[in-house]
Amino acid sequence: MAYVIAATWRAREGEEDEIVRIIATVGPLSREEPGCLFYQAHRSPDDPRLFFLYEQYVDEEAVRQHTESEHFKQHVLGDAVPRLESRERAYYWTID
Repeated sequence: MAYVIAATWRAREGEEDEIVRIIATVGPLSREEPGCLFYQAHRSPDDPRLFFLYEQYVDEEAVRQHTESEHFKQHVLGDAVPRLESRERAYYWTID
């Protein structure tokens, strides 16, 4: 089983390109984390302000380590979140 985060981000008007830049930075850093199994960001073809992030980690502890990492604090909390109109997260376990 893997622990999954499914996140939906809606960028503030005019912040779309900055969100793409931030995701391009944080994605590779997140993939390098020992507990990360999969990290893929998506952008809606119909709404350029809408982003979907799908992440898999070995367990909840790996997610905690992810959210406490310096790159998460700097790029997601410090840079992306203030540029977002909304941010929703859902958590799942995979069914093997």
